[in-house]
Amino acid sequence: MHEGVIALVRDKPAFAANLLRDLLHVDVPRFDEAQLMEAALHQLVPIEYHADAVVLFEVVNASKKPVFGTIFEVQLECKERKRYTWPVYGTVARARYECPFIVTAVTTDPAVARWAGQPIDLGNGIFVPRVIGPEGIPQVTDRDRAARDPQLGVLSVMAHGGGEVETAVPIARAVLDAISSLPEEQRQLYLILIERALSEAARKALAMDAHIQKFFTEAHQQSYDRGKSEGKSEGKAEGKAEDLVKILRRRGMVLTDEQQQQICACTDLATLDRWLDRAFSVTSVDEILSAGL
Repeated sequence: MHEGVIALVRDKPAFAANLLRDLLHVDVPRFDEAQLMEAALHQLVPIEYHADAVVLFEVVNASKKPVFGTIFEVQLECKERKRYTWPVYGTVARARYECPFIVTAVTTDPAVARWAGQPIDLGNGIFVPRVIGPEGIPQVTDRDRAARDPQLGVLSVMAHGGGEVETAVPIARAVLDAISSLPEEQRQLYLILIERALSEAARKALAMDAHIQKFFTEAHQQSYDRGKSEGKSEGKAEGKAEDLVKILRRRGMVLTDEQQQQICACTDLATLDRWLDRAFSVTSVDEILSAGL
């Protein structure tokens, strides 16, 4: 769930501006391009902080001047440490890119949303994160709207899919229809997020719809066939290495040529499994590779 929300922003960085403007009413300046930037935020002191996603909005001219930025943090639970690191994220990113920056916390839990929105006392001022919680995420039941903004649609399912069936099912129907034309890899990821977000009752209700049931069945069959093909002994290591590189890149980590070569050259399945186990929790590529030592 954590990585899935981040993937919505990584798949379409400009989606971040839509969320800020439409849900938080932030006055985002006019921009021409939205870029996903390196998520590691270095300081002059030897400490590295790793945000979930960093999006920079730029005006395209001779110098591609940045005009605004946001750091997206997906928060599934209350972690007091974040109240110390979030202000660092905003100020370090502001210093690096020389433009205004805000920290935006996204959560599907109302209690976490209330906690995340509390002002943070810095000692000489107050820092307030922007928060997108379930109450602020619209219920996307219109298929045209879901087709125009599938990322918002998936986020809507994640926020409301576990609630009342009468609410969850219309949202899921609209979004499932909207993602059917997306590229396979993206569609598979969004399908997983939708399934995990829906309550058992909502899934049962959707199963009664033959069209939707066919969509789920075909998607799962494609996933199974691909997994079976990659399961051949000569391709297992290569498949795991490719999956690891994809996961790290989706998390916003930048791999050096040497690091990618080390991963792709590894043929030890146990080592690759250890790396994959750590892929969603580490804050740098070096932490992954050290698991094989």
